[in-house]
Amino acid sequence: MLKINNLTKKYGEKKAVDSLTLHIRPGEVYGFIGHNGAGKTTTLKSIACIHPFDEGEILVDGISVKDNSMEVKRRIAYIPDNPDIYEYMTGLQYLNFISDIFNVSKEERTEKIKKYAELFELQSNLNDLVASYSHGMKQKLAVISALIHDPKLILMDEPFVGLDPKASHTLKGIMREICDNGGAIFFSTHVLDVAEKLCDKIAIIKAGKLVKAGTMEEVKGDESLESVFLELEGENA
Repeated sequence: MLKINNLTKKYGEKKAVDSLTLHIRPGEVYGFIGHNGAGKTTTLKSIACIHPFDEGEILVDGISVKDNSMEVKRRIAYIPDNPDIYEYMTGLQYLNFISDIFNVSKEERTEKIKKYAELFELQSNLNDLVASYSHGMKQKLAVISALIHDPKLILMDEPFVGLDPKASHTLKGIMREICDNGGAIFFSTHVLDVAEKLCDKIAIIKAGKLVKAGTMEEVKGDESLESVFLELEGENA
């Protein structure tokens, strides 16, 4: 589903991401962890065709991000850590706007908006301006907009930040359901206990370099994910 081969992204002389290679298969919830500035967001934005990159290759469902970014965008959804949503629209107008972009039929969008708005308890706010939304409500709206077109791959940057416990539980269930139906999810998080319970595989990045990756058992063994992460963060600090 997603193949990252020797990805390198520079800002001036600094390598924000340094020869990163990861493969995410259909059906996998794949966690991506590292300290602030480790290269997580840069990697996600490179996959989402937001940031150009200097070296390497990214393939989504066999399609090159560099060669056919429009086709890649049709197959993915990206949820940033701080959703930048048009505040002059109502929630419903925004969801219809996203649906129009992806050519989602009127019947399909109506069904999905109703389903997810009820799940995230946002139905009573859909006719309100996004400007009136709290951060958590904007996060819920961003999640719903990402699900409208049935993407094969969903990229999430700290998706649980700002969500209340019930919404977080709902999102975790949806993530699992998407992968059980053949999709894939690649997400960054600082909430290590959530990653430990939810992820099929995990990758730890430090200063742009991959330091450990594999199944949860391969990465953490008999330790907690938090312990392994802190040990790796402490090495060569």
